[in-house]
Amino acid sequence: MPGTKLAEQKLADIFKVSRTIVRQALNRLSRDKLVTLEPARGAHVAEPSVEEARQVFEVRHMLESALVRRLAARITPEQVAQLRAHLMEEQAAIRRVDVPGRTRLLADFHALLAGMLGNHTLAELLSDLLSRCSLIALMYQSAHSAEHSFEEHVALVDALERRDARSAQRLIEAHLLNVESNLQLEPRVLDLEATLLPKDT
Repeated sequence: MPGTKLAEQKLADIFKVSRTIVRQALNRLSRDKLVTLEPARGAHVAEPSVEEARQVFEVRHMLESALVRRLAARITPEQVAQLRAHLMEEQAAIRRVDVPGRTRLLADFHALLAGMLGNHTLAELLSDLLSRCSLIALMYQSAHSAEHSFEEHVALVDALERRDARSAQRLIEAHLLNVESNLQLEPRVLDLEATLLPKDT
């Protein structure tokens, strides 16, 4: 989860590698904005700010709108079947309330779309953005918006299968707007009494 402390020695023990390799990996993840490194505090999983979340989604809008428009013109029945199989995995993760699993699968859906175009540069760029979005979703997303995302993925695949580029573009734009608007970007103020005292049954 965002904010989790990443102790070098513990990671080295888990992966049975040297601390030097762990340090190199953390530095790479830091460059990818997935880990923060601070003197005296060490490494932590990044906690994206509200402004960063908004900027990431702005770039995704630009890329994915063009992506689905092109994909609709050339998608194959095999690719549609691949997307349908992925949707079944998404649905299963949501039903069992697997938060990390559903977050990964919902992001992987978009990476799958990018990979189908065969443009490795686009796929790599979107993959980086999706990694950052996964952290954003873990910090700010509700279970309700995850279910809604799944339903919108289904509608998008339906449009792609019909090769309806206009609908696919409209659906991806609406989907990304909904995902962003469903993020709980305003800080939540907890009611201490309601938190500590048992609710009436």
